[in-house]
Amino acid sequence: MPARIIRALGIVTILPQFVRETLDLLPFKMKSGRLPLITPAEGTDKGRVGFIDGCVMQVMFGETNQASVNLLTRQGWEVCNPQEQACCGALYAHSGQLKKARECARKNITVFEKYELDAIVINAAGCGSTLKDYGKLLEDDKEWAERASQFSTKVKDLTEWLSESDFKPDVTTEKVTYHDACHLAHPQGITGQPRSLVSAVAGKRFVELPEADICCGSAGSYNLTEPEMAARLQNRKID
Repeated sequence: MPARIIRALGIVTILPQFVRETLDLLPFKMKSGRLPLITPAEGTDKGRVGFIDGCVMQVMFGETNQASVNLLTRQGWEVCNPQEQACCGALYAHSGQLKKARECARKNITVFEKYELDAIVINAAGCGSTLKDYGKLLEDDKEWAERASQFSTKVKDLTEWLSESDFKPDVTTEKVTYHDACHLAHPQGITGQPRSLVSAVAGKRFVELPEADICCGSAGSYNLTEPEMAARLQNRKID
């Protein structure tokens, strides 16, 4: 039963605590759905990029995926979203299930190799870190090592790729800040590009966040396995 229906029925309070805590993590507004295989570029066509729509992103944050594709097409990129793509393997890798992570890697490499792509774009930092690690994940596999390395070289975070694409933003009058995604700032070392993009939109109304690179408490599935510590991190971030 969807979380919004459970909330609407008013039965949340009678559920076990761990279920209530899990429901609290879900967004109130969710939009699911797969993107089309091809979304044409607007204006001057610069080339074609692949897009990873993600396991969670396509189910809970379909609007974010669509907004990401819109940004890319507005910058002149045709977007290819292969329908056969699989889970990136991040959660398997994080939990030590490397055999399953490698299976995911081989599947995605095979799928994306079918298309001529200038880059493979991802808007989820944890997934992006794993995708960029395919070369290392399969380095001991003679059949796949080179193909994995070539795949990983093409993977770009959305903010990373937009920063390289002469980004032309809409300007906002809102005061905004930026919280570093842990897997973007630390494993990938991407901190300047997102700030440049936000600053391009907000100008002088961009405010740097204290402890911007400190974990928000989510950390993939950590907020489910260690809810007390996750809540402490969350409260520190909110404060």
